[in-house]
Amino acid sequence: QVQLVESGGGLVQPGGSLRLSCAASGFIFSIYTMSWFRQAPGKERELVATITSNRGTNYAVSVKGRFTISRDNAKNTVYLQMNNLKPEDTAVYYCNAGTGTVGFFNWGQGTQVTVSS
Repeated sequence: QVQLVESGGGLVQPGGSLRLSCAASGFIFSIYTMSWFRQAPGKERELVATITSNRGTNYAVSVKGRFTISRDNAKNTVYLQMNNLKPEDTAVYYCNAGTGTVGFFNWGQGTQVTVSS
């Protein structure tokens, strides 16, 4: 049974940083491209960052230079380091395999990130 458990969100002031974690289980994590997505209130879910099995990375234009995605295959975990956060980064953040916003696996509960002064 596949499980994706996101954590690390919270309330942070503009310019602050957070590190999100996503613990995966139930599939061969190391061979999958993994991505972070986010969904703000009233908006569609969007792709934020992607890391391939070979650790190639790609980012949405809106977060490039501020966010860094990484993975630890020994821990079956993917991370998202978010720096210089902006109010427009406020959303629920999710991880999943692949890059499709439909979701390769069932979505986890997500982790709320709120950027506000």
